[in-house]
Amino acid sequence: MAKIIDRLLLALFSLIGIAASVVLLAASFNWIKEEDTQKFITNVYTEPYTAAAFIACCIVVLLISLRLLYISLRTAEPRVPSIDQRNDWGDIKISIETVENLALKAASKTRGVKDLRARVRVSNAGLEIMLRTFVDGEDSIPALTEEMQSGVKQYIEEITGIPVAEVSVYIANIVQSAPTFKSRVE
Repeated sequence: MAKIIDRLLLALFSLIGIAASVVLLAASFNWIKEEDTQKFITNVYTEPYTAAAFIACCIVVLLISLRLLYISLRTAEPRVPSIDQRNDWGDIKISIETVENLALKAASKTRGVKDLRARVRVSNAGLEIMLRTFVDGEDSIPALTEEMQSGVKQYIEEITGIPVAEVSVYIANIVQSAPTFKSRVE
């Protein structure tokens, strides 16, 4: 929620800066008459409503400026994406990288797969695991992927205790084996 408010403040501050720049440029090119500028300044000093509105606008711009300055200068702690759980004894945090490595470990147990890559996303339904792999081309791809999906799902749920909503497998290609040449003897 704070990030949304900060973005809105930044957008508002940018619009105020644009408007102020346009007014100052118009005054520089004498598009705004000097008499009008002097009249506004006189109203700020003499008219209580004009002064109150001007002071309120200046305070708002000052507060937005201070907030944006604070955000830009604070040191942000690096946040490693993790899955947070709570049990009777305290908090448990499992990094997404750990879950990816567990998925790779489980998928590598499937015979006929090479060059595995994993990506994990967290959704409301549970973990969504995407696997990318090369296969040897000697086994049935539907049977191989089904075995890999069930193995990864069971392994991740058993080790982490986090439900797995989906395991997607993308077969990128088959492994190209080096051609074997038979020498011919005459």
